[in-house]
Amino acid sequence: MSAPEPSVSDDDLPAAVSRPRRPWSDYVELTKPRLNLLVVLTTLAGYYLGKDDAAPISRLINTVIGTTLVAGGASVLNQVWEKDTDRLMRRTRLRPLPAARLAPTPALWFGVALSTAGLAELWFLANPLSALVAFATVLSYLVVYTPLKLKSSLSTIVGAVPGALPPLIGWAAATDSLSAGGWALFGIVFFWQMPHFLAIAWMHRDDYASAGMPLLPVVEPSGRSTGRQAVLYAAAMIPVSLLPTLLGLAGPRYLVTAIVLGAVVLWLSFEFAATRTHVAARRLFFATIIYLPLVLGALVADHATR
Repeated sequence: MSAPEPSVSDDDLPAAVSRPRRPWSDYVELTKPRLNLLVVLTTLAGYYLGKDDAAPISRLINTVIGTTLVAGGASVLNQVWEKDTDRLMRRTRLRPLPAARLAPTPALWFGVALSTAGLAELWFLANPLSALVAFATVLSYLVVYTPLKLKSSLSTIVGAVPGALPPLIGWAAATDSLSAGGWALFGIVFFWQMPHFLAIAWMHRDDYASAGMPLLPVVEPSGRSTGRQAVLYAAAMIPVSLLPTLLGLAGPRYLVTAIVLGAVVLWLSFEFAATRTHVAARRLFFATIIYLPLVLGALVADHATR
């Protein structure tokens, strides 16, 4: 679920690397705060939709803090693992590790410390189930998805699993269960990620090829399979997004909103599949960025009036 970082030219690289930086700012950058804001927001949505009115506010606070720490730690550990491939890509070569502004060992311990602290906070101050879901998120992200990126185009599908688990962390913290409502939120985020990531992969396919990552646009350069999969997952996202209404979490206003927003993403997926241009991929990418906060916001707002 990450937006591509701005590319830099080779002429810009020495100046960018030598630019004075404070060490703490590089450690903050390793946690990917902008990306993980979305993780926290989806966790909050899961918590709110599942919460019991009698639940103490302290549980919500500890769920947010614990999830933030776990997400930040996982981002750090991912960059430690991928420091060599990041060095090969224009959009990632200026990160703290490939640019040699930080050493791998202290970054590794920083990531371990953040993840451990977050899991402990969830276990002891929210509930053990939310910590277990968070641990499954970290494990699937680092042990399964990250190494698979260098081996198979299926990594995109596999990576959508840990990306979709944060709302389930919030749901588990609020309800102490993994019931249908939480899995509906998981499904929405899972299917949303696919056209989102496929658009990114197409726009940056040369970068991924340079790093030896066999993503779908790399192994099938015509883009037909990439476009076809974007359409299929966008189409599947629409009925999945209607599940909260069927489960009683929201009403007709959310239903209409989800259908309209899903139709926009599907239309732009068709446009991307038909043209396979950078412009079409960029339109689809930005549409998916807008889609998720709008659909979750509509869901939360509708739920609040019930």
